[in-house]
Amino acid sequence: MDAERRIGVAVDFSPCSKKALKWAIDNVARKGDHLILVIVRPADVYEHGEMQLWGVTGSPLIPLSEFSDAHIMNKYEVKPDAETVDIVTTAASQKEITVLVKIYWGDAREKIIEAIDKIPLSFLVMGNRGLGTLKRVIMGSVSNFVVNNARCPVTVVKSET
Repeated sequence: MDAERRIGVAVDFSPCSKKALKWAIDNVARKGDHLILVIVRPADVYEHGEMQLWGVTGSPLIPLSEFSDAHIMNKYEVKPDAETVDIVTTAASQKEITVLVKIYWGDAREKIIEAIDKIPLSFLVMGNRGLGTLKRVIMGSVSNFVVNNARCPVTVVKSET
């Protein structure tokens, strides 16, 4: 059963999501696990090209070799930064884990919950944006929504504020 662990990390390439990714690798991931990066793009981004196929269900699970290829990721209009690619490439070899990527288009709150249920994920790690009280009330907190609606354990790694 341990080999079936699917650890999700919500990634938007911000400093806080990189911190959450590093935390997940250091504290949760172990040999044989699947580390799945969950990326949510705005809904209006998938209106053209190959992404129309995946607008409702999200992309297929993308292997690390394709995530590292800028040409392939450009088809999904995702531009992973070198630091994130390096973090997961190093983790894959050192921890002997399988790294996959799943891309969704739409509201981050809803799509992260969908990822938890459909992949399905055993555990989710995500960062918070460190919004102030007023902005959080107006915009809503993705991490708060996910913690309260997820069907798996969720760890929120706080940003430096």
